[in-house]
Amino acid sequence: MSQTVNDRRPSSLQGATLPKWSPYAIAGGSIALGLGISAAAGLDSEIQWGLMAAVFFVVASYGIAAKVEGRRQAKDRVATSLVWVAFLLAVIPLVSLIWETVKRGVKVLDVYFLSHSMGLVTDTEPGGGIYHAILGTLEQVGIATVISVPIGILTAIYLVEYGRGRLAQAVTFFVDVMTGIPSIVAGLFVLSFWIIILDMGYSGFAGAMALTILMLPVIVRSTEEMLKLVPNELREASLALGVPKWRTIMKVVLPTSIGGITTGVMLAVARITGETAPVLLLVWGSTFINTDPFDGPQASLPMYIYQQYANSGGSGAAYDRAWAAALTLIAFVMILNLAARGIARWKAPKTGR
Repeated sequence: MSQTVNDRRPSSLQGATLPKWSPYAIAGGSIALGLGISAAAGLDSEIQWGLMAAVFFVVASYGIAAKVEGRRQAKDRVATSLVWVAFLLAVIPLVSLIWETVKRGVKVLDVYFLSHSMGLVTDTEPGGGIYHAILGTLEQVGIATVISVPIGILTAIYLVEYGRGRLAQAVTFFVDVMTGIPSIVAGLFVLSFWIIILDMGYSGFAGAMALTILMLPVIVRSTEEMLKLVPNELREASLALGVPKWRTIMKVVLPTSIGGITTGVMLAVARITGETAPVLLLVWGSTFINTDPFDGPQASLPMYIYQQYANSGGSGAAYDRAWAAALTLIAFVMILNLAARGIARWKAPKTGR
C-alpha cells in the first residue's frame, strides 16, 4: 500500500519548465524590440530589423530557459530556435518572390494573353500573348522527356541490377560529372555538333537535345536511389520461384519503386522547364507560332521572359508581359510538382492489412 502511494506522488526530479506559449511570447518581444531599435536608429530596411529580431529571439530563448530550466535545456531551446530562424530565412524570400510575381503578373494575365502570340505586335506595344511560347516549351520539354526517361531508367536499372566492374564505375562517374554540368555547356555542345558541324539549323529539337543532357543525370540518380530502396527479399522470392531476372525487374522491382521514379522524372522536367541558356543558343526564338519543333526557330517561356524584360527598359507593356509569363512558368512548374506528389502517393506500395 505504501509503495502504491509513493508511486502516485509527483517526481521530485522534474524541474521547472517554461509554458508552451513562451516561444511565441519571446518571438513577439524580439520583433517588438527589433522594430523599436530600427525606429530609434532610423533604419528603413526590413532585413535589418528582421535579423536583429532573430538574434534577440535566440539570445532571449537561451537566457530565459537557462534561468528557469537550466543550461542543458537552454541549449536544446537554442538549437530549436536556430532551426526556426533558418526555416524563416528560407521561406520568407520564397513567399516574397511568389507574392511579387503574382502581384505584377496578374495585370495582363487573361485568356487573350494565353491564347495569342506576339505576331506583328512589337515589344513596346500593348497586346500580344504567350501562346507560341507555351507551345514551344511544351514541345521542347516533351521531346526531352521522351528521349531521356527511357535512357535514364534503363541506365539506372543497369547500375543497380547488373552493373559490376569498371564499366559500371565509369558510368557512375560520368553521371556524377553530368550532374554538375552548367546548362550553357550543354547548349554549346549541341551548338557545335548539331548546328555548326552537321549544319542542321536552329530548331526546337536542338534545344530539346540540350535539355536532355541536363535531364538525364537527374533521372538516373533518382531512379537509382529508388531501385536501391526495394528490399532484396522481394527479388530473392521472385527468383526462387523460377522467374527470370528481367521479368522480376519488370513485375516486382519497377512496380514497387514506380512512385519514387515518377517523382524523380517530374522533378527533372521541372528542372529543365526554366532553362534559358540552351534555348537562347539553339532555338533562337520567334514571335510567330511554329508547331514544328524540327524546322525553324521556336519560342519558349524562359526566352520570352528574357526578351520581353530586356526590351522593356524596366517599364511598359513588355515589362508586364514578362511578369505574366513568369507567373505562368511558376504555375506550370508548381502543377508538375503537385502531379509528382499525387502520382507518388497513388503508386506507393500499400502498407498494413
